[in-house]
Amino acid sequence: MAPLRVEVAASRTASSVRGRLAEDLRRLCGDAGVSQDALSRAADVPQGFISRILAGNARPSIETYAKLASAIGADLSARLYPNTGPTIRDRHQARILEGLLRQLHPRWQVFTEVAVRNPARGWIDAALHEDRERKLVATEVQSDLRRLEQLLRWSREKADALPSWAGWSRLGEEPDVSMLLVVRRTRATQQLAREFGRQLRVAYPAHPDDAVSALTGVVPWPGSALVWARIDADRVRLLSGR
Repeated sequence: MAPLRVEVAASRTASSVRGRLAEDLRRLCGDAGVSQDALSRAADVPQGFISRILAGNARPSIETYAKLASAIGADLSARLYPNTGPTIRDRHQARILEGLLRQLHPRWQVFTEVAVRNPARGWIDAALHEDRERKLVATEVQSDLRRLEQLLRWSREKADALPSWAGWSRLGEEPDVSMLLVVRRTRATQQLAREFGRQLRVAYPAHPDDAVSALTGVVPWPGSALVWARIDADRVRLLSGR
């Protein structure tokens, strides 16, 4: 079964696309002076079904829309656009996130699976809010560092979009947003981190030790940071050092 957030996002997107297509169909028929009855005969689609489509009460297939488009001399197009990364997570990411949340100091208020919509659309693994310092930390968990440039761009775009999150208004005074990237330490991820160390330090300049101290204790949050994590049997450890 798909995760709830995938179901919700899919339902919202499908409803929006159907609404836009119905409006396009209504406008093009009006511009061409084509009645529902005439469209039905030309496209071989029942007139009653067309009426339900235009009223937003039907879920026509792509084939049906292709018939309708052809009948009024229109082109039907469907594309998938890259956004801010997949919602699919592997077993390591889930364990690391759970381990991180268990180690957080109580001063941190945790929001998981945070949906942002503008200017970027996507999901942030967790947002950590510290009310006294007015900090909100957009937290992403990764078990590898492939497609690093894309990862860095998506993380920044989603963090910048946090004001569009439905829970933003409940935080009170506007917080200062920064980022946390928690990465599973393996030979492969360490090698990539060495190769692209300059990019990572620009995006996450704070020292990992300071970040871990702030997450697990009461010292001030140092700013955007990359923290390494290791999975040892049933335990997740946040590691010191770059």
